[in-house]
Amino acid sequence: MNNFSWQTQRPFNAYSSYMKKEYGARIQKLSIDAGFTCPNRDGSISYNGCTFCSNEAFNPSYCREYASITEQINEGIKFHQWRYKKVKQYFAYFQAYSNTYAPLEILQQRYSEALRHEKICGLVLGTRPDCIDEEKIKYLHSLNKEYHIIVEFGIESCYDKTLQKINRGHTFLQTKEALLLCKKYDLKTGGHLIFGLPGETMEEMLKEAEIISSLPLDSIKFHQLQILKNTTMEKEYKQNSSLFHLFTFEEYKDFIISFLERLSPKIVIERFVSEVPSRYNVLSAWSSLRNESIVEQIETEMIKRNTYQGKYYKG
Repeated sequence: MNNFSWQTQRPFNAYSSYMKKEYGARIQKLSIDAGFTCPNRDGSISYNGCTFCSNEAFNPSYCREYASITEQINEGIKFHQWRYKKVKQYFAYFQAYSNTYAPLEILQQRYSEALRHEKICGLVLGTRPDCIDEEKIKYLHSLNKEYHIIVEFGIESCYDKTLQKINRGHTFLQTKEALLLCKKYDLKTGGHLIFGLPGETMEEMLKEAEIISSLPLDSIKFHQLQILKNTTMEKEYKQNSSLFHLFTFEEYKDFIISFLERLSPKIVIERFVSEVPSRYNVLSAWSSLRNESIVEQIETEMIKRNTYQGKYYKG
């Protein structure tokens, strides 16, 4: 295969290659729990959270709210050094809950603490589309002149019927409006999308490739639905498992390749699947597969099929 528009021979627009092209080297993310909450948990919208949410399942061991931001950064650097010995700079990844959900002065204090660290060159802010406004985006735009700023939204689904079913508390229109506001101020954006949410057909999920491609989105993370312990979705699954279709890996591999074929080649792929420790997972499917193996198998199959991201994209 010849080089694609993303200037590598890989059959998809891979995040690792994009980072080297955009920033000249790998920049590792360091997850931070800065003590924020969520309007879906503090009663502003709901007290129950999203039905799938188990924040502790995704936080790395060094990411602890009771440690200061600086302490978490230092522990994160130690945690990653054994694997990424050549990494010199890091993004502070404000990951836990909604990291723009606070008054501006609090955001300024917590972001500034991270950016004062000599090895931090930017911020990745995980948040919800209903937790930003123009004042906050203008502030992030000012930071973006000196640092790398990325706003990462939990999209989860493009369908309001699904967002309501999983108690998300916002609409897809709010997602589009939030991304457009970020675009207005030249901020890079990322998103999360979950495949296998209850009630969505295969056709609806594939259609999301076209919908997502129409958004001003720079990168995307894909998640296969997992039923996590101590969540509302665990209760729903135990009450009526027939409402759920959980992908086998072979099914998911076929699906994600079909999805990529329909996706804009401009969107960078950060992740194909999510991984959580098995102790949090109700079901043990995929437990023997690591992320590196999954990526390798998807890429190998794409090459075998002589296909690539955007092959059927009509943008």
